[in-house]
Amino acid sequence: MRDRRLNRVEKSERINLEFYRYTLPNGIRCIFKRIDSPVAYCALTVNAGSRDERAAEYGIAHFTEHMLFKGTSRRRAHHINCRLEKLGGELNAFTTKEETVVHATTLRADLSKAVELISDVIFESTFPLKELEKEREVILDEINSYKDSPTERIYDEFEDMLFSGSQLGHNILGSKATVSKFTDGTISGFVRRCYNTDQMVVSIAADISQIAFRKIAGKYFGQRPASVRDFQRRAVPHVDKFEKTVNRGTYQAHCVVGGRAYNMHDPARNTLSLITNILGGPAANSMLNILLREKYGLTYNIEASFIPYSDTGIFAIYFGTDKGRTGQCIELIERTLKQLRHRRLSSRQLAAAQKQFIGQLSISMEGKEGYMLGAAKSELVYNQVDSPEGMYQKILSITSSDILDAANTVFEALSVLVYNGHRH
Repeated sequence: MRDRRLNRVEKSERINLEFYRYTLPNGIRCIFKRIDSPVAYCALTVNAGSRDERAAEYGIAHFTEHMLFKGTSRRRAHHINCRLEKLGGELNAFTTKEETVVHATTLRADLSKAVELISDVIFESTFPLKELEKEREVILDEINSYKDSPTERIYDEFEDMLFSGSQLGHNILGSKATVSKFTDGTISGFVRRCYNTDQMVVSIAADISQIAFRKIAGKYFGQRPASVRDFQRRAVPHVDKFEKTVNRGTYQAHCVVGGRAYNMHDPARNTLSLITNILGGPAANSMLNILLREKYGLTYNIEASFIPYSDTGIFAIYFGTDKGRTGQCIELIERTLKQLRHRRLSSRQLAAAQKQFIGQLSISMEGKEGYMLGAAKSELVYNQVDSPEGMYQKILSITSSDILDAANTVFEALSVLVYNGHRH
């Protein structure tokens, strides 16, 4: 009788054929997808990232992510690292501007061990001082490594300038000055302030029943005390268009052309995602790849990206080239953007672009872990998860007029950052 009642509840809470969802009494949201696989995937996504740091804490979100694996009230670092690895599984994590994710992959039979471990590191980490000092050196080395990578550094510096005056305008890794001052108290304070249960999503993709999913999620997350976020992220102030050249002494010149874009809640984000794919997506037939690489041989690597945040976004085009060719590349990019702003795509061109984008999304969804993490982020932001069919329909509903409108909105006043290299 109990199982039948549970089944009725599950049917009423199902949001689409892909994912089943419900919310624990403490506010943690849970989503589940049943997959036909001997491998299981699970994660906890927290709506907390480098944007939520205070001025003296720059880098603390990323540092905290590292320290989650360094000891809990039940386990030492060695036991955390070996818990899943000795079973053939893996535990990992990453930090972005607005989220922290701890995720695990394991065999289906070991799923409950993986979920328990994630719960343990999130809620029971002790941040031991000895491990903190060791990890500080690791992160300082990571900062040095990042500074040696102009392709990464230029993106971050561009974003710092684009979002200057806001919490979005600083590097996820932080600086040597801030990282050197972190203590266990600094980390604990950040966790208490930002790891709120109403800002968490548990996601699982595995060959188990919905009833088994509810039992696992409830056992390891349902008993945790509720906490509600008591702060809001500050709005991003206006920044004027800029053009800046920095001498870095690299072999190549590196360049980012871009500007602010749509946020996660703006319906036009789907249009801009399609435009970004047309311009500089992963396919060899993207407009900028054909023009700058294939036609003129000016660059080996050119790509476009669009990252929406909760209240703003960033569109960027990156390329690397010989120092003497930077101006020509920028001119060709501006010509291409002007074309999208003033020339309507034909119905045939639009249909081809939509089909390609949908195909790429479909193939990417075959990666079950990535699909699960994307669904968790959707649940976190929108409190729902679109079915693939729903996503495809949004892409197919984009018109040529939508593309003109988005291109004119986003591409009207773009900024430029150049890292000058040696001319050879």
